[in-house]
Amino acid sequence: MKGARRYWVLLLVLAFVQAAGAVPAAGHEAPGAPSGRHPAAGRTIGIRLLDAPESRRADPRAHAYIVDHLAPGSTIERRVEVTNESATPMHVSVYAAAATIAKDKFTFAPQRTPNELTGWTSLDTADLDLAASESARVRTTIRVPRDAAAGERYGVIWAQTGTGTDRSHNLTMLGRVGVRMYIDVGPGGEPPSDFKIERLYPTRARDGRGELHARIHNTGARALDISGALSLFDGPGGLRAGPFSAKTGTTLAPRDRAEAVVPLDARMPDGPWTVKLTLKSGMVEHTTRATITFPTTFGSAGAVAASAAQQGHLPTSVVAGFSALVLVALCHLLSKFLRRRR
Repeated sequence: MKGARRYWVLLLVLAFVQAAGAVPAAGHEAPGAPSGRHPAAGRTIGIRLLDAPESRRADPRAHAYIVDHLAPGSTIERRVEVTNESATPMHVSVYAAAATIAKDKFTFAPQRTPNELTGWTSLDTADLDLAASESARVRTTIRVPRDAAAGERYGVIWAQTGTGTDRSHNLTMLGRVGVRMYIDVGPGGEPPSDFKIERLYPTRARDGRGELHARIHNTGARALDISGALSLFDGPGGLRAGPFSAKTGTTLAPRDRAEAVVPLDARMPDGPWTVKLTLKSGMVEHTTRATITFPTTFGSAGAVAASAAQQGHLPTSVVAGFSALVLVALCHLLSKFLRRRR
């Protein structure tokens, strides 16, 4: 009997250790994804970033965009690859141009508009002549002056092609694709990146589809590119749906607020539904849950029947520390139990 009790107590301890150690790892997206492609007069070009800093190996944004924090006087180099994806030769111009964040969008300046960041940026070549399906690499160098003021700057490395005017064409057709640049300047370490999901509310679009809106507040010191997905549970008749992707294109400057929108299928019942919304930017991710009912008509408000407060996650180090304390307590109780049995 004593052996059987010891066996069950040991099983409980082992079960706890296994559960405490099952901390999910952070997700990784495939590096080196193309930043974009664009058809110009039937011809297609693509561009992608080839390099990312070691400190951002796990950050999917740093594999698509040039994202970095630099001290005044620093210099970095990044390579981009430009590809002629068409079946005919083409000439491609490569250059840096200004960008900004306006109305919750990463906004491209027209043509070759300069700004402070483009003045720090140089390319080892400005013109490429590419055969069909040929690729070429361009080295980008960013040199931050020693007297540069603190703050984040934005720009784009563009690859552009087009057809010029001639006797049969009096209109120039241009196409360009680019790699965004998010360069933060300042002394010390990387400024924090974070956001809050402050509110959820369901609406009905003009085309009859339900939409879930999420109010987001950038509480950090770096710009964020928000993406995410929505899953629905416990709907009418026990229905489940999703995941549905949030509309992309929301870029938030520090301290700004914006809305992420998740469009749904028009055939979905109004609800009520239990929803789980996960939003992220790079390595920052937050999840919120609520019970909602979509409105029946356009322009009316839906119901949120439960709190949509953000669901925080304890850091792994805190979870591990707490687990270790509980494990020590269990071992102490087990030792006392065994001494008493003797």
